[in-house]
Amino acid sequence: MSFAADIAARFAAAAPACDFWSVRVMRGTSEHLGVTRGVVDPIGLSEDAGAMITVHSGTGMGYAATSDLSALGLQRAGADALAWAKRAAGRMVAPLPRLGEKSAGEKAVRHDHDVQPRTRWDAISRKDKIGRLREQAERLKRDARIVDWSASLSFTDEESVLATSQGDFIRRSAGIVVPGLNASASDGTETQTRTFGRGGVIRQGGLDVLDDVGFWTAAPRIGEEALELLAAPDCPTGAMDLLLAADQMYIQIHESIGHPLELDRILGDERNYAGTSFVTLDMFGAYQYGSKLLNVTFDPGVAGEAASYAYDDDGTPAQKHFLIQGGILQRSLGGAFSQSRANIAGVANARACSWNRPAIDRMANLNVEAGESSFDDLVGQIENGVTMETNVSWSIDDSRNKFQFGCERGRLIKNGKLGAVVKNPNYRGISATFWRNLKGLGNAGTVEVLGTPNCGKGEPNQAIRVGHASPPGLFGDVQVFGGG
Repeated sequence: MSFAADIAARFAAAAPACDFWSVRVMRGTSEHLGVTRGVVDPIGLSEDAGAMITVHSGTGMGYAATSDLSALGLQRAGADALAWAKRAAGRMVAPLPRLGEKSAGEKAVRHDHDVQPRTRWDAISRKDKIGRLREQAERLKRDARIVDWSASLSFTDEESVLATSQGDFIRRSAGIVVPGLNASASDGTETQTRTFGRGGVIRQGGLDVLDDVGFWTAAPRIGEEALELLAAPDCPTGAMDLLLAADQMYIQIHESIGHPLELDRILGDERNYAGTSFVTLDMFGAYQYGSKLLNVTFDPGVAGEAASYAYDDDGTPAQKHFLIQGGILQRSLGGAFSQSRANIAGVANARACSWNRPAIDRMANLNVEAGESSFDDLVGQIENGVTMETNVSWSIDDSRNKFQFGCERGRLIKNGKLGAVVKNPNYRGISATFWRNLKGLGNAGTVEVLGTPNCGKGEPNQAIRVGHASPPGLFGDVQVFGGG
């Protein structure tokens, strides 16, 4: 029996008498390795484990978390959760969804899955990993003008178990890999930085991920592009076509589609921390979110993407759904509780970042479906425009509508041809109109699987991993500007 499964069984033996209970056990170990300016960084190691108990009693729900995983510690947490459920009875904002409740003849869920990498993280020693990072860091240092350079690897091994009073047992384990490269070049008056996705390269798996994403061969290019930016002119200013690379599309998706569609945010629960949403409940099924080319899916079944799973943290089975289809808004990012509260369709996206946080509505794998154009086809459509890659800054208003983004690198496009590199490329827009100006999407061969390791939401804060797969996207009539 695994660690988490053993803890879940320990709680089941000491659970309080109530209408329904669940225990979610999470264990995680993390390792961070890095080399900065030729010096090995302090090795970062962490381990964390605990359990979240949820109890339904009458019309109330309560929860309590504990890192005391002894039988007595779990029993105390169960008693605390029951006490809160009784206090909450008659005060809930919506009727409780009966999570895990079975109809006549329905069987309990039994699911046990380990995400198996092709090459395990521990297939080579820590010493050898650091040695390889040294080599990558040296390849970044192309020139004396490279004044800061680093290579890093982060790995997290996670196991979770959700068990319920209805007999459900859902176990999952996976490794998460986040590689990083950074090169900053300076000529004494200006500094330009180029990175390997700036944290956006994140996958489930092991050492095999590093081969799949081209980590071991990217350092020379990153160093050269940092130097190239020093000599480049500023991005021009004006309204023009904008071709976003996949590693910029993912943050555009995240901020101006993902967060606005979170159902608890639409209901007003997020107003204190990160704003609400310009989306309202009456928009679903009718609102033109984007052009007819825009198809956005919640798809937790993509192998290797950062937030792939079979069941969410409330035990709801996860499946692919179109949130936006043919440009029309169809479905929210709302888990079972928010769906019950709003009486509209959602998805299986009740997620928690840790054992000491309740599950809330979160993005998971939120993807833009591929179009039909090659990258060259997209460039060929542009008479006057610019392409931008790799996000460096972002700002969006408290209704997730007006935004401004800055990127690491741009290239001018004239008469269907890629031209000079430009530095400090930025653009701004309004979510409600930006996606309607989508003119083209790359085909399946241009799609990149990316994401973020630290999407923040909730009070107390929850930083969670999110996956975004996308092709490059071409947008018309975008306000573009330069400057640092």
